[in-house]
Amino acid sequence: MRKFVMGIDEGTTSTRAVLYDVAKNKIVDIESKKFKQFYPASGYVEQDAEEILKAVESTAKTVLKRNNIKEGELVGVGLTNQRETVVGWDKRTLKPIYHAIVWQCRRTTEYIKSLPKNIKTKIHKKTGLIPDPYFSASKIKWLMDNVKEASKLAAEGNLCFGTIDSYIATALTGNHVTDTTNASRTMLMNLDTLDWDKDLLTYFNIPKESLPKILPSDAEFGKIEKFLNAPLCAIIGDQQSSMIGQGAVDYGSTKVTYGTGCFILTNIGQKAEKRPDKLLVTVASTLGNKTEYAIEGSIYSACSGLNYLKNNLSMYSDVSKTSDMAKSLKDNEGVYFVPAFTGLGSPYWNNDVRAQLSGITFATTKSHIVRAMLESMVYNTKAVVDEMRACGLRFSKISVDGGGSNNDFMMQFLADMLNHAVVRSVSSEATVMGAIYVAMMSRKLITEEKVKELTASQQSFEPKLNEKLRQKYYDGWQNAIAKL
Repeated sequence: MRKFVMGIDEGTTSTRAVLYDVAKNKIVDIESKKFKQFYPASGYVEQDAEEILKAVESTAKTVLKRNNIKEGELVGVGLTNQRETVVGWDKRTLKPIYHAIVWQCRRTTEYIKSLPKNIKTKIHKKTGLIPDPYFSASKIKWLMDNVKEASKLAAEGNLCFGTIDSYIATALTGNHVTDTTNASRTMLMNLDTLDWDKDLLTYFNIPKESLPKILPSDAEFGKIEKFLNAPLCAIIGDQQSSMIGQGAVDYGSTKVTYGTGCFILTNIGQKAEKRPDKLLVTVASTLGNKTEYAIEGSIYSACSGLNYLKNNLSMYSDVSKTSDMAKSLKDNEGVYFVPAFTGLGSPYWNNDVRAQLSGITFATTKSHIVRAMLESMVYNTKAVVDEMRACGLRFSKISVDGGGSNNDFMMQFLADMLNHAVVRSVSSEATVMGAIYVAMMSRKLITEEKVKELTASQQSFEPKLNEKLRQKYYDGWQNAIAKL
């Protein structure tokens, strides 16, 4: 009998269903569907959870039908998702009480600022997260405080909250569940107990009974009747999924993803004792009884900056041209772009600043601005990596994926600025492959060692820049940051 695993990649702007042939060890079909973004006020970002759910169902059904998959041939489904995005819904009807509040949304900035210092310290100690509107807790509190239906449903015991994975899983299986990786991004889960923290729930006034059950990433989350009764046997946040998809499963292995934002995660093994001042500690995965952790740096704007140059300023017609544009210059000539479109994340944590372009002269061209945008992603990555090094981390392997990894100029500049070899991920589908691999491990179809073998990277970029020039470039970035 044929065996397939389906990966559902629910991203920030689109949903994809990816069909993987177990025997052939390869992806055989992909179906994608975009969904709307809503910006009701400055700094507000929302999505329609029902539209997302319909996109998940339609893309999955399309690949199953197109490949004539029969019941029994689909042996597992893995879900990976945009993290921190929150949905509230009526338990009885699955009807959302409000739009999904997206991870990028900054509506709770003032509330987070107002948190007492002792509460911020408690949050950091318990969750490994630095209090920020980026995380889910303040978004859920906003729904509780601003949506009338929330209090009524809560009093009746019919209110459900969850990150987007939880809403999808509930709709598909009937079980209100999530996994440790997504729960660790809510600012409500205790990193040591892997359960909802009573003190934080009380502080944010969030009823525990409204939250999902936290399970391992490779748990049996339930059967999906709509998908040939296949089991949902993997749920994992997109950045943690990307770690597995790139084989970054050993202590000291690091992955960098350049997508809408940029996320740098380094595996720190099964202990999460350190709580770095400027970085995050998060669950990397829970597979069976083994939970591994990662130190993470989260950068809000990465390739979204390149989209801005293309769509808003018409700097180029195709993003693939940006590498050659940057390479056409011998130097950045002092032009720096700080892409703080929605503030700065790690390691700066400043929600008040906005994007800035500096160093422009009459000699500045489109190529200078494009190069400055590409360089900005690398400088911010270096700032995060430098913080990791200050925590005592030593890197064994740095693997890169996401749209930005296709840019040769940026990959070489990253190796130069980090003064460390970087490798381009063997698969452009590392994020969804992580969820597929976890589903396969859950079904005993693959081992972790085999995953490392399958994800061995192909192309390496070695550092070439001398230390004096490296420092000159980075000093310019730090000066640009200081001007904000």
